[in-house]
Amino acid sequence: MGRALGGWLEGPGLPRDKPPGARLGLPVDGPGSVVGFGPRIIAFIVDGVLANLLVGLLYVVGVSAAADIRGLAVFGAFLLEEFVLISVAGQTIGMRLAGIRVIRARDGERQGWVWILARTLLLALLVPAFIWDRDLRGTHDRAAGTVVVRDAVVPSKA
Repeated sequence: MGRALGGWLEGPGLPRDKPPGARLGLPVDGPGSVVGFGPRIIAFIVDGVLANLLVGLLYVVGVSAAADIRGLAVFGAFLLEEFVLISVAGQTIGMRLAGIRVIRARDGERQGWVWILARTLLLALLVPAFIWDRDLRGTHDRAAGTVVVRDAVVPSKA
């Protein structure tokens, strides 16, 4: 009975015939490979702290608001940072520090701003980021046609 219950709780068995990203034509490891949960959470924490600091600057100059408004302002700053920086550079500051970037799944180029806006709006719903497919893409990434990969290390010119 324990085995039957365990199988039911785990859901249907998905074929693991290929590693994450292989179906998308991405390498299995190294630069350009699909990123797991660890680097993403590091980027999220860094970007969250930066959004909090940006809103905190308003308090330094004398702007004050209720705690719930401040929370919404931090959330808005986080989403704005996501949209602007991923549209322009393909990565946020947190992603840069974690060594990851967002690319278009079909050809590895930077996705257009309209799709990044859709990705950001879905990310604002929070749930899509926690529902992943076999290629470790969140629902927001699938909808926008993007994937989060390890960034290529740029050698220094020293």
